[in-house]
Amino acid sequence: MYLLPVITPQEMLPSLTHPVLCRHPIDLLGRALMRVSSRRLPRNSVSWLIGPSAGRDIVGHDWVERTATDLGGSLSTGPDHGLLTSFAALAGEGFDPADVDPRIADFYERASRWHLDLWSEWSAVAWPFGRIITALLSERLQQACLPMRPLDASFGMTSKVVHIHDAHGEVVGSAWLRNMRKTGHVTYSGLYGVRTLPGNGQPSVRVVFPLPLGSLQVFLKPSAGLDGSFHLHSPIGGFGANGAYLVLERYDETLSARRIPLNEHFHLYVDEDGDVRADHSLKLWNIPAVRLHYRMRRQA
Repeated sequence: MYLLPVITPQEMLPSLTHPVLCRHPIDLLGRALMRVSSRRLPRNSVSWLIGPSAGRDIVGHDWVERTATDLGGSLSTGPDHGLLTSFAALAGEGFDPADVDPRIADFYERASRWHLDLWSEWSAVAWPFGRIITALLSERLQQACLPMRPLDASFGMTSKVVHIHDAHGEVVGSAWLRNMRKTGHVTYSGLYGVRTLPGNGQPSVRVVFPLPLGSLQVFLKPSAGLDGSFHLHSPIGGFGANGAYLVLERYDETLSARRIPLNEHFHLYVDEDGDVRADHSLKLWNIPAVRLHYRMRRQA
């Protein structure tokens, strides 16, 4: 089974030595809360949580080049670059990639060839909370700026996939970089790869969202529908299982990590026009927060 190489702690340490540290009061408060509410763990015991961090006040897309530099590697782009080097890498005890419509697999393996459209809908309860988070964190950090109103996405978004290679030329992850055309805000800046959690025989899709001196990491369990559709689920659960984790980098051989109550579900399917559609629901605990719908059209 093909698995993307793990970025080792030693390779990640250079990204923690940047002289520009975050000094915003909200960031300082967040790191202080993480230190008292999370587990402090040796890096070599949680290699599955090692990933890139922003290492500065603004996330944006700069972390991509810095990660490649820290690895002594390089970057590449191209029309056939995908989020996963091989969709077959997800094969495991509970999932057979052959059960999924090949057009969905093609999207994951060649995402650069697909044009994206996005629609969003926030729940009435979550909208004020989402607006505050967007104003205080997302827009300032230039990371995960979800559209708050449907018209925010009316001009579409840019989509770029960049492969990060290590010193040996191997792909260690795929950076998916998206900006809203209307606002210019960074909608999405994440690193995709495949990881198998400890004691689990089923590989997961891992998405790392770099943050200043840390990251938000989401592990999603794959499954197939009887109609050839594809599901990715990141549930609420115990430490070490699929789900969402907040990670704080430290300057020694440890890191701090904790589960956060994000419950996500992606459902990808092919419509009658041959386009790939994706319904994405995000909940806090089991409270609906936002629903996103994507249409992906393959370009010639």
